[in-house]
Order: sequence, then C-alpha cells, then structure tokens
Amino acid sequence: MAVAQEELYSNKIFLNAALPLIKVIANDVPSLKKKFEHAHAIIQISALNPDCEEGKVGMHFVVNCGEWLVHPCLDTTPGHSEIQFGSIEALNKFFKGDIPGAIKVGGVPKIRPGKAPGVFVSFVAALLKMANVLGATEPPEAEEDKALMVKCMFYLLTSGISQLNKMGHPEIHEWTSKSPDRVYALAVNDHPEVSAYIRIKAGKSRAGRGEYKRAMPFFTLRFDSFDSALGILLGTLDMLEATKSGKLIMDGGPEFGAQFGGFLLTIGDLAK
Repeated sequence: MAVAQEELYSNKIFLNAALPLIKVIANDVPSLKKKFEHAHAIIQISALNPDCEEGKVGMHFVVNCGEWLVHPCLDTTPGHSEIQFGSIEALNKFFKGDIPGAIKVGGVPKIRPGKAPGVFVSFVAALLKMANVLGATEPPEAEEDKALMVKCMFYLLTSGISQLNKMGHPEIHEWTSKSPDRVYALAVNDHPEVSAYIRIKAGKSRAGRGEYKRAMPFFTLRFDSFDSALGILLGTLDMLEATKSGKLIMDGGPEFGAQFGGFLLTIGDLAK
C-alpha cells in the first residue's frame, strides 16, 4: 500500500528538518558536547519503505571529535550504527511521541549499535533531549534552555518549509514559484544568535541558520523575548494580543506575515 502524502510530508520534516537538530543539541548542551569530544562514528536513522528503490529512506550523521556532518541520505558504510523503523508511519509516530502507535504499525525499531556502541549511547541521549525540546508544552525555567528551545524551533520551521517546497507541496510551492528573490526571517530582539531565515525565489528555497546578512530581510517575524517567542510557538499566547502589546513585531507587511505564519503552522501541525 502506498504511503499517504501527509505521512510523506511529515517524514521529510522529521528526517531533514527535525533530526538534524541533534547536532545543535549536541553542540549547545555542555554535558552532551563533552561526550562527543573524542567520538568517531556514523549513525543512521531510517525507515523501511518498499515504494523506493533502496527499500528504505533515511539520513545519517558523521561524528568526528565533536564535529558533526549531517547527510540527508542513506549510508552504506559497513558497521555503522543505526535505528531502523519498520515503516515511515512508525518513524512518524515515534517522533510525534506515540511510541505504542509506532510499535503497532512498524514493530519494535531495530537497533544496531555498530562499531561505536559508546558513542551510540551518547547519541541516544542527545536524541531524547531533542525530543524533549521539540515536544515540550511549557517553556523551561532557565534562560539558556529557553534560548535552545527557540533556536531549535526556528530551525525546524524554516527548514521544514524549504523541505516541503522541494517536495512540491501545493500551497508552499505556489508561494515560492511566484516570488521574486525574498528572505523571510525569525528573530528575537537582542539575540542575533537565535535566528533563522528562508530565502525563496522562482520556486526555489533555502533555509539558513542565524541572521541573513547580505541584505535586509523582506519580512521578519520578531519577538521581544524568548518568553514571547515560546508563547506563540507553544500556542499559549494569543497572536493578536502579542502584536498589540509589542511582544510580537512584524517587520514588513502584515499580509506577508499572515501567509508566512500560515506555513509555519503547517510545519507545526505535520510535526505534531
């Protein structure tokens, strides 16, 4: 049976937008960063899919003494570490927090520690931390934890839009195909290190981390603090009230903000 399109969209977001955030988590959390200082490993996450030529889809990391490379494709190196799900639906359910549902549709994931079992254990710790950050329903207390959560969510949302555009998502691809060269950004006042953007032009898109410095973004969705950003991202703060009170600032036409915001919600819905 062919995989439903919505499942394919969600799978693309998890493999190419969410899972790469493990690199961010491993670099930004001191206790985790220390675990990878002398690590050497290739770690893959995959899901069986009989509809594709390789028989499965996936992505992998190459870790070398704290340096991470993220590859949105399968690895063929013998002895690599791997978490393999029984189906695309199982992978999606697992990362949405529905572990019983994942086992029901795909069985227990196959785990291969590979040639570096110690590194694999540390990787799982980073994976669980990422899941906690993206699956949180309330903001953390510590300011550095708030910054990490906002950063990860910004990266996920902008990368997710770009990934769906590359897949030909009807509404998103129509938006990019009719657009001149424009940059849409997410930012927090006084924290340039916590920002992200997506550049679109004539059907093409590219997500980026940090500030876009080549020119002023065409539109920026800006927050006055991490608390305000998390209030909107977690759905606990009313957007209209936040705009009136100055907690949410739209640098650009509100009509463009509504459209951009709608696509951010699309990504959020597919990742839940």
